[in-house]
Amino acid sequence: MVLPVGVPVVLLLAAPCVNLGQQRPSLAELLQRFETTTVFWQQFEVAKEIVAAHDISVLPKLQGWLTQEDRSLRGNAAFIYAGLGDPRGFDVIVAILGDRSERRAAHTISSVGLPSVEGQIRQDRYYAAHLLGDLKDPRAVPILVPLLNDTEVNYIVPWSLGQIGDGSAIQPLIQTLSDSNPSMRVLAIYALVELKATDALPRLRQLLGDNERANFDKLESVAEAARDAIAKLQAEPPR
Repeated sequence: MVLPVGVPVVLLLAAPCVNLGQQRPSLAELLQRFETTTVFWQQFEVAKEIVAAHDISVLPKLQGWLTQEDRSLRGNAAFIYAGLGDPRGFDVIVAILGDRSERRAAHTISSVGLPSVEGQIRQDRYYAAHLLGDLKDPRAVPILVPLLNDTEVNYIVPWSLGQIGDGSAIQPLIQTLSDSNPSMRVLAIYALVELKATDALPRLRQLLGDNERANFDKLESVAEAARDAIAKLQAEPPR
């Protein structure tokens, strides 16, 4: 997914393919990689591999990471906990999302070239909202829906709701099609397609004359996104 201009860059790169016949790393190797990787998106790729190993014996070894000062790294550890069924993981990610404390490591640089705590708070919250989408846990829907109006994180919320795949997000996303920001309208359209939300078709047809453009990727207009969405949703089998 390509994010709009002007928001924190938290895109997670795809994990490298494992060649056929190549031996997968052991849990000990994955744990070592997780603990020595400090770039958050690279560490997240290791976190996904640990979750895929389905071995909860790793959790006690990662407990200290749940209080890591760097919220992105803390969130990656929480993702492992949640992915392996430990409720502490989900709770930690939700806590990061609501955390506006200024006591944190600031890696985000302001427009004047100095570390920005305010910018770091925005990025940490944004990344937590992203992680909730990665988890695909329906419990996150009522937490994320109000954030469709939170300008610090709202650009990632439609994506996360689409990834979770719970139908309770459809009506709030349809309402977001009236957002004053054309980027939010386009992002809501993408999420509704992900959710196969044929209920949105009447409202999408009303947007075919909306020529305002999003500020990311191809600078697509709302009308163009709506036209593509209508074609995809009309191809969906009736529910």
